[in-house]
Amino acid sequence: MNDKEEKKGTGYYFGLGEVFTYFFRKKDPNRPTNASLKMMHGVNKISIIMFLICLIVIVSRFIIRAI
Repeated sequence: MNDKEEKKGTGYYFGLGEVFTYFFRKKDPNRPTNASLKMMHGVNKISIIMFLICLIVIVSRFIIRAI
């Protein structure tokens, strides 16, 4: 490995900190907003929520079938 390459642990790949901070961060008053940008962020939030719900369903089905 190079000096620049670092070995990344499992916490790096499974870190959900950025996902949760996306929902609970403060609005930046200096950032320009328009309708398209608000719609884009709304769709992004809906898709993240749907993905997490589906992930929970898939994992729970896997656990139930393994028992």
